[in-house]
Amino acid sequence: MTNDQIEKFLSDVTLDKSAVQISFKTRNSMQGMFIKTADYAELKSKNFWRIVGEPNIENYKKTGDMNLARIFSGMEFTRLKLATPAEKV
Repeated sequence: MTNDQIEKFLSDVTLDKSAVQISFKTRNSMQGMFIKTADYAELKSKNFWRIVGEPNIENYKKTGDMNLARIFSGMEFTRLKLATPAEKV
């Protein structure tokens, strides 16, 4: 996906609050939360995104520890959708 496509999706989502189901070209899909950090604009311009994986979301919400996130290339994304309420963490 291009950074424009991802940004359009994220404009409807509350960053740092909404769990998203992310499908990839070459790996299993995952749930995660896109976060906005000091380097958000720089990463976005290169189509890289900082995402906290589902197992770490609660810890991130409590601590705000950026080390719980990983950086993913948007070119590897094939589909983004909001996690359904039953799936949310």
